[in-house]
Parts: sequence; C-alpha cells; structure tokens
Amino acid sequence: MVSKEFRQQIEGYGLTTAHILYRIPDHPGVLQTFVWQDYDLAPRFPVLTGFLDFWKRELDGPLHSVRVAHSQLVKPAEFRAVNGVLTLH
Repeated sequence: MVSKEFRQQIEGYGLTTAHILYRIPDHPGVLQTFVWQDYDLAPRFPVLTGFLDFWKRELDGPLHSVRVAHSQLVKPAEFRAVNGVLTLH
C-alpha cells in the first residue's frame, strides 16, 4: 500500500511550511508564533488557505502575518518507470 503523502507528491503536491504570526487576544501588542506544515499545491495553496479560513473563523487570535515556504520533494525528472531487474549478490 502506498502512503497518502507519497501519492500526493506524485500528483504535484509539495511540502509547505507556513510561519504564522498572530496577536494574543488578551494582549494585542504581543505576537505569538505558530508553525504549520502539510502537503499542498503551489501557487494557490488550497490546504493552507483552508487552514487559515478555519483560523479566522474559529480561533480568537487575529492573524498578523503569514510567511510561506514550499518545496516539491518529488519532481517529474526524479521519478521514472524502469523496465528490468538488477540483481546484486
């Protein structure tokens, strides 16, 4: 069985990391950090957008800023079908 994460990488998903700064509700002058990481599709980032929509709708800490890094771990040139078998001792 192939893992969900591997299937997503083959479909073009890449590892996305978001560095989120938000304001603490009781102390609006103080910023807190939250790091979020999941597989997502660049450049629209639907998974991250869904998470940020959830944050705005359900959590009290208003967002200050979001920094995003994205890397496609499996690129088309790195994955290819091979015909044949190589036997080592």
